[in-house]
Parts: sequence; structure tokens; C-alpha cells
Amino acid sequence: MKEELIAPCGMNCAVCSSYLARQKELKEKGVRLPYCAGCRPREKQCAFLKKRCNRLLQHEVKYCYQCPDFPCGNLKHIDARYQKLYRLSLIQNLETIRDQGIAQLLLEQQKQWQCPRCGGTISCHNGICYNCELDRLKKQKSPYRWENV
Repeated sequence: MKEELIAPCGMNCAVCSSYLARQKELKEKGVRLPYCAGCRPREKQCAFLKKRCNRLLQHEVKYCYQCPDFPCGNLKHIDARYQKLYRLSLIQNLETIRDQGIAQLLLEQQKQWQCPRCGGTISCHNGICYNCELDRLKKQKSPYRWENV
């Protein structure tokens, strides 16, 4: 887990299916998923909110919790979707950074998303480890859904 992979909205790009697909070169292994290097490395600031937030567009905040409107309606909407579908809260991630620091968030994320079998990273988008569960990923109907959601 790396600080530069935490987007302004609180998303940890290191657990994103598109980031993991790129890291593991899944196209070469027969899995068709888009590739992404992460929001900050691509200088996108936040793929979810940047188009709707002047403070992010103008680089006035590094993380959304630094905004006087935190949490704004757009962030609340995305957070609700991520809690329901992907078992994570962007707002909670931001509150951890604000209250306990980025190092604490990275530690928590490492524990939460580490594969118990191989130590790899589990995708927040489907609950699959792209190291040791590639066959499961290939069989899954939707690569962006947990099987029991």
C-alpha cells in the first residue's frame, strides 16, 4: 500500500480491479479488464469527483476531508455506492487520514485487503485475489461484483 495510490476521495487505487489488472498484466493471462495506474499517478486527482469539484480541479485540497463542505453530496453518493457494492467507505478512509494519519490508513488497508492464502492484494470490486484466484476471476460473470452481493 502506497500513499500516492490514495485518491483525494479516499479510494485506495491499490485495491481497484483496474489497477490490479495492470499490475498483474491480466490481459496477457486472458482476462479482459481495463488497466489503470491510479488516480494520482495519472494526474487525474480523482476519477470520480474531479469533474464536479472546483477545489480538486484547482488543486486547493489534497484530500476531500480538507474541504469545508466535507462530506459533500457527490462524495456521499459515491460512498453509499461503494459501501453497498464494494464493502468499503471512502468517507471512513478520509476520516482515518484526518484523525489518525495516512500511515494508519495504509496499515488498515493492508490488513483489510491482504489475501489470507498468498499475501497478495484482494480487489475491492469483487473480493478476488489476482495472485492466486485468477481462475475464479475468469469464471466470474461480472468482474465488478462480489459474488454474494
